[in-house]
Amino acid sequence: MTIHAGLTRHWLPLSIDGTGVRLSCISREGTGLPIVFLHGFGSTKEDYADVALQPAFAGRPVFAYDAPGCGESECADLDRISIPFLVKTALAALAEQGIDRFDLVGHSMGGLTSLMLAHQHPERVASFTDIEGNVAPEDCFLSRQIFLHPHEDPEQFLEDFIARNWAAPFYSSPLYATSVRYKVRARAVRGIFESMVDLSDNADLMEKFLSLPFPRMFMYGEQNNTLSYLPHLAANGVELAEIPNSGHFPMYSNAPEMWRRIAAFQARAEHSA
Repeated sequence: MTIHAGLTRHWLPLSIDGTGVRLSCISREGTGLPIVFLHGFGSTKEDYADVALQPAFAGRPVFAYDAPGCGESECADLDRISIPFLVKTALAALAEQGIDRFDLVGHSMGGLTSLMLAHQHPERVASFTDIEGNVAPEDCFLSRQIFLHPHEDPEQFLEDFIARNWAAPFYSSPLYATSVRYKVRARAVRGIFESMVDLSDNADLMEKFLSLPFPRMFMYGEQNNTLSYLPHLAANGVELAEIPNSGHFPMYSNAPEMWRRIAAFQARAEHSA
């Protein structure tokens, strides 16, 4: 067990549908509603570790973990990992931590996991910050590569994925790409990506997102302000947060603005409750 700025690093063993999982977690005790963070594909819980250094969140309980097959977390069967598996993992982890109701923050893959969790248990979520999580088919610019650039060898697919993203003309893409091979197991990729595409194409994610009965904020980088559905979100009561000098990864490109917008949104959500 190690501690960073008030965050405790610890392990959480779970069994998800009979599959052994060992989550690498960070958490902090405190007062008020906990903040639960779910990271994106190719990222880790450390995307959110600086919450402990943000004065706006002083004293709040926080919880984040590496998804199975990602970061330092372990999974006995990497082929079992999918978005539904990650939702079950999140629910089991929250139960073990004794977290009932919480503010939810999810990025990309973690945003989609968060959406499915919130749809299943809306009474448990006080607010939802969705950082470019999937709500429409057009959001599969990373995950759809499993079909657009297929390869039978999981390791080679991941290496090719890294090369494509390293060369992409977006904020923080090289920074993101160069660390992916250290943050996700290659055999976990197919199940994650195929389920993300299937849900985005077939699961009415937009309807699910708009029907959530609590404050929602959709955060996106300015390079993605052409997403076709942004006006539709705004017209249906979703707060939009455009992060300047950022693409898909505001936690890498413009973390101060990301944290400022999350803090302001959660404060408004609390006062309106």
